[in-house]
Amino acid sequence: MMGFGMLFMGLFWIMLIVGAVWLASSLFQTGRGPNVTGRAQTPRDILDQRYARGEITREQYELMKRDLS
Repeated sequence: MMGFGMLFMGLFWIMLIVGAVWLASSLFQTGRGPNVTGRAQTPRDILDQRYARGEITREQYELMKRDLS
């Protein structure tokens, strides 16, 4: 019986570590890879998203948009 207890304890710790690594990787993703459409985001896409989230004002948006073009 001791062998099974040690086996289950080892499996428990392995599952706990794998779960922690998965959780950390999903929480700290940078989002720099391809988006949902499968293509990389352009600077204009990022600017549009920042404006839509309210991170920048309309004036800042227009100025940055002119800088990008």
